[in-house]
Amino acid sequence: MEQYYTNERNVQILIALLKEHGIKRVIASPGSTNVTFVGSLQQDPYFEMYSCVDERSAAYMACGMAAESGEPVVLSCTGATASRNYFPALTEAFYRKLPVLAVTSTQDESKIGHLVAQVIDRTCQPKDTVVCSVHLQTVRDENDSWDCNVKANEAILALKHHGGGPVHINLTTTYSKDFSVKDLPKQRVIRRYSIEDELPAFPKGKIAVFCGSHIRWTKKETDAIDRFCHAYNAVVFTDPSANYEGKYKVAYNLVAQQRIDDANRQVDLLIHIGNMSDFPNIINPKEVWRVSEDGKIVDRYKKLTNVFEMREASFFNLYADKMAIDSDNDDSYLNNCLAAQHRLGTEIPDLPFSHLWIANRLHDKLPKDSVLHLGILSPLRSWGYFDIEKSIDTFCNEGGFGIDGNLSTLIGASLMNPNKLYFGVVGDLSFFYDMNSLGNRHVGNNVRILLVNNSLGAEFLLFKQTNIINCVNDIESYISAKDHFGHQSPALVRHYTEDLGFEYLSASAKEEFEQVYSRFITPELTDKPMIFEVFTKVEDENEALKQMWNIEKSAKQKIKQSIKSVLSDDVIDLGKKFFGKN
Repeated sequence: MEQYYTNERNVQILIALLKEHGIKRVIASPGSTNVTFVGSLQQDPYFEMYSCVDERSAAYMACGMAAESGEPVVLSCTGATASRNYFPALTEAFYRKLPVLAVTSTQDESKIGHLVAQVIDRTCQPKDTVVCSVHLQTVRDENDSWDCNVKANEAILALKHHGGGPVHINLTTTYSKDFSVKDLPKQRVIRRYSIEDELPAFPKGKIAVFCGSHIRWTKKETDAIDRFCHAYNAVVFTDPSANYEGKYKVAYNLVAQQRIDDANRQVDLLIHIGNMSDFPNIINPKEVWRVSEDGKIVDRYKKLTNVFEMREASFFNLYADKMAIDSDNDDSYLNNCLAAQHRLGTEIPDLPFSHLWIANRLHDKLPKDSVLHLGILSPLRSWGYFDIEKSIDTFCNEGGFGIDGNLSTLIGASLMNPNKLYFGVVGDLSFFYDMNSLGNRHVGNNVRILLVNNSLGAEFLLFKQTNIINCVNDIESYISAKDHFGHQSPALVRHYTEDLGFEYLSASAKEEFEQVYSRFITPELTDKPMIFEVFTKVEDENEALKQMWNIEKSAKQKIKQSIKSVLSDDVIDLGKKFFGKN
């Protein structure tokens, strides 16, 4: 009988990545749960196999081999209590930072706690036995395959990360008897680099940076990324709270939402920096490099190949230095992106009275050097379609991405600079969720809050939420929580905030808004903090978003419209019949 690799894909992925990362020594202990793993390894001449019946002894052997060779050693054991015998040696390896990789095979984790023979709980390890522990589940679809790839890479990299140490992989098996797979699947290898390492060369092609939410940039950091972009004809696509205001900034959120193909969004290499973002799909990369001081494996695009554990300025300066260029380098990519951005900006339709209309009206009118805090989710999206004035720092609670503390965060920030204006934009559910913060006695006269009140969570009723709209009959009662907090009462927020010492403004239509908004954005500190409550309708919010997403139509649609404008309906119908098309 010919024997090759098991057909269990999670096992294949692990074996393929062991080979890619140059790990070949394996100490196997007998058992049935690890048959698919060990049976696959032993038929591959790449691996240097050893056998040891006692798992405690096997783990200590691995310590000796790792210390002597300086290379990782793999352990393999079955289910039941076999893995418990690894703990003494793994403790030794932990304190000596030895690269021992304990692969403990297991049945499906859903069996834990149900009195299934030989199934024990390995979800938690003693703190001083391993530096990393992951679980590779049975692969049922491509998402599972991606998850196993990322976790296996993460575990293998942890063997040498920050001095290294022992690592644990819990490997599910289905006890497959099929060993007919002749070739391992090609696996994406993720590698990690520090500033001391020899850095990889860039792949050829178009390069871009995406910056998620980010703390304030220093001039040194901005200069570094600008040098890099100048050297490689690159651009920086930004989240609204990225706070990068260098030459190569591209606020591309609105362009990216249009239903057209756009070559500017297709890149060969994306440098991913910053933190959480709701706007990563601005860009469609073939390959991603992550730059972050934490060195974590963050694979937001599922195309990560390299992680650079260093400061962003260090990364960009190092690669800029690699390019011997003069100051006349090509900025064509930037110019193409800015042209598309400008074109869309000049074609904003006459939106109905909505959050988007308000954002369009105010985004370029806020006082310079003020601070803007955007709530989750409508404020972040609505204001993210417009380019906010460079001197304004923009922040948002994108970390946890919840509506529960937007006002409190704004107030806390405002206390740090009493002489600077702090603007906050929130929806009604977020406002009432956190309204007790307005009664805090420390709230200063530098706080100004724009409240967009449509009496529900409009997000759940927007046309883009087809998964909800098409499946649920009554969205308003419970899912979007309609008509709480006064049913858009014109008096509730007014009385509450005025009694707390706020100046209150309101508007329910464009004409009313135009009459009062200038007071809200006055650049001088006023005697009181302000609340500007704006009442909108969910129907108008939905229509405004539809219009924003369909500003630029495809060339085919434009040609059709042009033809219809010059030909009669009879001629068009005749043509359809002749060509047999509808």
